[in-house]
Amino acid sequence: MSGKVGKKAIITGASTGIGRALAVLMAREGFQVGLLARNSQLLETLALEIRAEGGTAYWARGDVKDRENALASMKSLMEELGGIDLLIANAGLGAPTLIDPFNVADQEAMIRVNLLGVIYSIEAVLPAMVNQGHGQIAAVSSLAGFKGLPGESGYTASKSGLNTFMEGLRIQLRPKNIKVNTICPGFVKTPMTAVNDFKMPWVMEADEAARRILKGIQRNVKVLRFPWQTSLLMRLISWLPDWVVEKVMRDYNQNPPMPKSPLT
Repeated sequence: MSGKVGKKAIITGASTGIGRALAVLMAREGFQVGLLARNSQLLETLALEIRAEGGTAYWARGDVKDRENALASMKSLMEELGGIDLLIANAGLGAPTLIDPFNVADQEAMIRVNLLGVIYSIEAVLPAMVNQGHGQIAAVSSLAGFKGLPGESGYTASKSGLNTFMEGLRIQLRPKNIKVNTICPGFVKTPMTAVNDFKMPWVMEADEAARRILKGIQRNVKVLRFPWQTSLLMRLISWLPDWVVEKVMRDYNQNPPMPKSPLT
């Protein structure tokens, strides 16, 4: 790809939020996009919207936390695209970690989607990228992955695990001319954050997040953190004593914002 991102891309979690915004933006930039998510109706509507603007879009219903399903759906999209240059593993889940009752099922779901779902998605495209001698893999993580937060242990663990997985993979794939990028946004207006009833600092529209992400991918930024204000805030929080973080998060943990639908 010699410094330029290829034009055949698959985006997971493409039906809403950042994934949808990326799909629209990238199609306008000339990418052929493969769209993967669980909601067939939203995917079909998005594909029709992209085609109406003159773009090329294919879609497949798939659940990234189900390995066999993810592999089959990704294979189908690669066949329709006629190859793969870029994977954006964007699908993600979020929910608070409760103490009583201890909501283990929610923690498992987040780890399956936010970490294993990325690994399964990479498994589907990596052989083709290795065989053709180039490719690029980007995973959407979170600034929350740099600090274990009370009430968000499962989510931050899933994103922290993703960060280190992508770091190791980036170094390992360097000799094979496959670029690896970790995308770490702060608060973005999406259906996942819509349940938050607290003031989210420096919250960003999905379209703006998509623009920053695509630019970061095109520049091959290893770890893209944005906005800078939230990135700095997370660094500061990581230096604070536990009792201060607990006090700041106390109100949040007394009334945690639960997703409107079960994660499983």
